[in-house]
Amino acid sequence: MKAGPLRRIRRPAWADQQPTWADARPGLIRAALRRALERPTGGWYVIGASREVRPGRAFGRVVAGRELVAWRDDAGALHVGPGACPHLGAALCDAPVHGGRLVCRWHGLALGPDGRPGWQPVPAHDDGVLAWARLDEAGAVASDGPVLGPRPPADHSVPAVTTVIGRCEPEDVVANRLDPWHGAWFHPYSFAALRVLSAPPPDSPPTEDRFLVEVTFTVGRRLGVPVHAEFTCPDARTVTMRIVDGEGTGSVVETHATPLGPGPDDRPRTAVVEAVIAYSDRPGFGHARRVAGALRPLMGAAARRLWRDDIAYAERRYALRSCP
Repeated sequence: MKAGPLRRIRRPAWADQQPTWADARPGLIRAALRRALERPTGGWYVIGASREVRPGRAFGRVVAGRELVAWRDDAGALHVGPGACPHLGAALCDAPVHGGRLVCRWHGLALGPDGRPGWQPVPAHDDGVLAWARLDEAGAVASDGPVLGPRPPADHSVPAVTTVIGRCEPEDVVANRLDPWHGAWFHPYSFAALRVLSAPPPDSPPTEDRFLVEVTFTVGRRLGVPVHAEFTCPDARTVTMRIVDGEGTGSVVETHATPLGPGPDDRPRTAVVEAVIAYSDRPGFGHARRVAGALRPLMGAAARRLWRDDIAYAERRYALRSCP
């Protein structure tokens, strides 16, 4: 029988930790970010959690400055289209869904997956955790589906999705994730004994383009779960952290950065859509799956606490690089 996952940890006071600034070289992080931003997306954007697009209800989101609406047909299939009614421009984000079609609340125009002149749906994808839309971009090669990193088996895992919006651009979110050295300093309530075991050199080939980290996820002050995790970028707007050794091997945290558009202050807004997909091969994890409805709010609260700090990091980075 496996030993329990918890280990007693001894960690110094916050100010007595080993500094990591010398290892977190700006040039190394910039090079990793540059390589990430060069990865193709196929035009796909995460619009939200799959669970947010509920049967019978529309779900609205602005993506890259375009107003979109998502809904499900009677078979549960996901569809995404323009968020304005082609008749007189009414918002469709609150349109009822009847017979698999959006029904505009202003004049009752029904809009379905086949579209109509002046209003055509865009390609959509539902991976069971996240809902995606494809917006074809000038000069970019469109793909049939989004680029996904490794995930644990869907029927043996528990997903939770959290969305946080920041005043920054997607690259600032990706840059935050490509700096694993800040974890124990900036998030001492969640991480301890963090050590970056390897970082990709500036000329890293794609097959070796990853950060490997040893870290302990804290549970209270004296207990923690030690793991090894890798950070990779499957596309230009996503960073995936995957546990490769230790408790929960195969679990992933996907951080997706979706550009929304400018806010009232004309600064860009980015939605950080983070999917935590927990997995364990322990027999008892089956019980956790049966109470997934109670676990998801707890998982989401932990992710929001981390992003309360990390969005400030991303916003600060944007503010510094956008200064004249």
